[in-house]
Amino acid sequence: MAETPSTSSRSGAAGHVACGVCGRESRQPPFRPPPPEQAPDLDLRPGEPVRSTMARWLQQCPHCGYAAPSIAKAHPAAAAAVSAAPFRALIADATHPPLARRFLAWAHVLEETGALHAAAEATLQAAWVADDTGKPDLSRSFRQEAVALWRSGPPLDAEQTVRVVDALRRAEAWEDAEATAAELARLSPPEAVGQVIALERRLVAAQDAGRHTVASALPPPSRRPHATHQRRDIAGGGFIAWLRRLFGR
Repeated sequence: MAETPSTSSRSGAAGHVACGVCGRESRQPPFRPPPPEQAPDLDLRPGEPVRSTMARWLQQCPHCGYAAPSIAKAHPAAAAAVSAAPFRALIADATHPPLARRFLAWAHVLEETGALHAAAEATLQAAWVADDTGKPDLSRSFRQEAVALWRSGPPLDAEQTVRVVDALRRAEAWEDAEATAAELARLSPPEAVGQVIALERRLVAAQDAGRHTVASALPPPSRRPHATHQRRDIAGGGFIAWLRRLFGR
């Protein structure tokens, strides 16, 4: 999140933030995500109105290109990553939508600093941008990259594995998606995860690579509110907690 002068000693004039990598200031309007009203997708892409705010999820320094939820903060190794040739090539790649490049830039820094699961998350978000800009080939490629990052990091829990299955399905990697889903099902996961993975397996069998929501997997029970009405999701801590992690709050 962009920080105001009252909350950050690194900020100059109102709305301006000093980059944690190059130290130069730029205007970064503050952003606070609105409350979610619609169910998230199976890969936890939020529903509206949060869904339409992706362009404001990350800040990017116009001087060095560093991108992060708050560019005032940077891992000690971020400067080396940002100055290296792969990062410079990535942010200059005109074949990718500009917003996708911003998420990929953040993913690259995260990967270089060892945060592989967070890098997978940012790469998946680049896939969401590709979805929105009508670039299915890029969307599939980014999802495969996200899966590779997830699998390269620490062992995945059941909820994270569901997202891997969804990414594989959306990337049309049918055999890998079914094998991963079947393995998770054999582990007797929590009920909500089991319901979602059952839906994923039906979608894989039908070779359906489309968008589906958590609500389609978790119908409202008769005696208690639907999980999405409680603004929760299948990943630990609920949707609000996920947003807080996303925006570094």
